[in-house]
Amino acid sequence: MNRRARLVVALLAAVLGTALAACAPVPEPEPADSAAGCPKGDLPTLTPGVLTIATDQPAYEPWFTDDDPTTGKGFESALAYAIANELGYGKDRVSWVRVPFNAAIQPGPKSFDFNLNQFSISEERRAAVDFSSPYYDVKQTVITIAGSPVADATTIAELKRARLGAQVGTTSLDALNEQIAPTTKPAVYSTNDDAKLALQNGQIDGIVVDLPTAFYITSAELENGKIVGQLPASPGTPEQFGAVLHKGSPLTGCVSAAVDRLRTSGALAALEKQWLASAGTAPELR
Repeated sequence: MNRRARLVVALLAAVLGTALAACAPVPEPEPADSAAGCPKGDLPTLTPGVLTIATDQPAYEPWFTDDDPTTGKGFESALAYAIANELGYGKDRVSWVRVPFNAAIQPGPKSFDFNLNQFSISEERRAAVDFSSPYYDVKQTVITIAGSPVADATTIAELKRARLGAQVGTTSLDALNEQIAPTTKPAVYSTNDDAKLALQNGQIDGIVVDLPTAFYITSAELENGKIVGQLPASPGTPEQFGAVLHKGSPLTGCVSAAVDRLRTSGALAALEKQWLASAGTAPELR
């Protein structure tokens, strides 16, 4: 084969090799390490190097102790520090701010990296804020004081003519409107403290709150307090609490991953047992 022929063969081989390579399937990239986007202790937080966590004021038992979220006592206070630790932030690198419940779930910039305040996850709220993975399944409960018109109620029908109240903007108020649907318009209060005062003064017959709060209020805050009963669970996905973050937060996936790890390890169940386990019982309303 002369030199020209050898050159032609080489060129044809190169072209053919290129064509075959172009037709070969392209291997899929390896999945990125999920931790790569959540460098421990170096997240894109509101204040560099500090994790800012929010809750309301007052912050109620058993979620917080003595209205002081910094102690690590109470379910959500302990959970906040557990999440922070998973993200690489020790207690000395956590800062707390107070944000009213309703303000926290409104659209717009936030003064926190995430907020723990018994926020029930809903699609309506997702339009304005992000939620982490859920950390607690919720049951709504009616409470009262001994001697009230609803103290011995065992059915939802018996509550329909009662004067009932709940905190503004909460799923407790939603449950009151949707599951009880009282004939008298529910009373709406800025805080549970205001609702308790109205109950003590005889202005309403009962309050709707989540179950752990119900146990605490009736045992420690209301004289002759009594749990009337739990409202039945709604069909479908159970009501669940999640941490709130601003819409599109770069931390949402990291906080969710931290909650998921706490659930998988059993740490979340241990915190629930420590801070939310009740000594009493709460019958379910029929």
